[in-house]
Amino acid sequence: MTKRVGIIGGGQLAAMMAIAAKSLNISIVIQTANTSDPATSLADMTILGEVTDVEATAELAKITDVITFENEFVDLEKLDALAKSGTEFIPSLDALKPLLDKYTQRTYLQEHGIPVPQFFPIETETDLIKQPLAYPLVLKARRNGYDGQGTRIVSSESELLEAWQSMGKVPALVEEKVNFKSELAVIIARSVTGDCLVYSVVETHQVNQVCTDVIAPARIRDAIAHEVQDIAKAIANSLNAVGILGIEYFLTPDGKVSVNEIAPRTHNSGHYTIEACHTSQFEQLLRIVTKRPLGDISMRSPVAVMVNLLGYENRGSDYQKIRHQLEQLPNCYVHWYGKNSSKVGRKLGHVTILKEDYQDIDLLISTINAIWQPQKSL
Repeated sequence: MTKRVGIIGGGQLAAMMAIAAKSLNISIVIQTANTSDPATSLADMTILGEVTDVEATAELAKITDVITFENEFVDLEKLDALAKSGTEFIPSLDALKPLLDKYTQRTYLQEHGIPVPQFFPIETETDLIKQPLAYPLVLKARRNGYDGQGTRIVSSESELLEAWQSMGKVPALVEEKVNFKSELAVIIARSVTGDCLVYSVVETHQVNQVCTDVIAPARIRDAIAHEVQDIAKAIANSLNAVGILGIEYFLTPDGKVSVNEIAPRTHNSGHYTIEACHTSQFEQLLRIVTKRPLGDISMRSPVAVMVNLLGYENRGSDYQKIRHQLEQLPNCYVHWYGKNSSKVGRKLGHVTILKEDYQDIDLLISTINAIWQPQKSL
């Protein structure tokens, strides 16, 4: 019998889930307000409605067996009535509650002994003036920030005030700016029976708080990798989370690991798994929500590189000629999200290359970026 899975959200994460669903005989129904979203052409059905539209979610619940999430912009209070009436959400609303607000997420981790940067809540201008952290520091909106939106690095009280005002004076937090050696991430899968599988720890690189590329596995000592994976297990088990978590970390020069952020869904840092692992993060989530055994997460190649194709100009283009050039690179897989316009910093697609080793890996990333943004190489 075909399982029918509902997804709240219709962006590229939902699109990649819809692609993975085909081989599992799973039908996908998405809830989105935008009929041009990447997943709309790949899903079996679309329910029109913003992700916070509980009436649309009620319609989604009527025609699906289970509902999962593509993003964190949902309204948990509105969804609670549906959950109490029998709608199954994976992950559960209880698991999501501590995570959707960055301040409650930080507090939750701290209370459970998970290392995090120092932080302080911001509700008023007085909080800004009294905040105890040294500059430079990081200001983050508590809700709805992604891809660098809702995050600012500031170097003075005047910059902090200006940054908060530019955010609309929304509830926020400040946290210490960690002097990190590298940024790491990991995808963890946890089934309805509590079984956990942790994918390889990866190395991520950001520009303006937006991920530019990922190297898998990370070039770190085994002891660090084990610590990162153990923290992921501790978080997933404490939350009793079912589904996929994408967890980002800081690694300092003296080898200390702390958690940056948790995403309760599939994550950009796990896109490499589509080609590089026997079971991608997208297939794994679908396996979990349809109560199937977890799939094999071992890598198909020793090393993988994932480079995001980020918008660098404001125009309408599918960049077909450039994508064709990228496809000529050895062992290269190009994923295009089908968005109808480019904006600076917008994720338009990604490239994954499978490799036998780390040799010339930084040169490879530079080559991909030079092809993607040819004007920068002039």
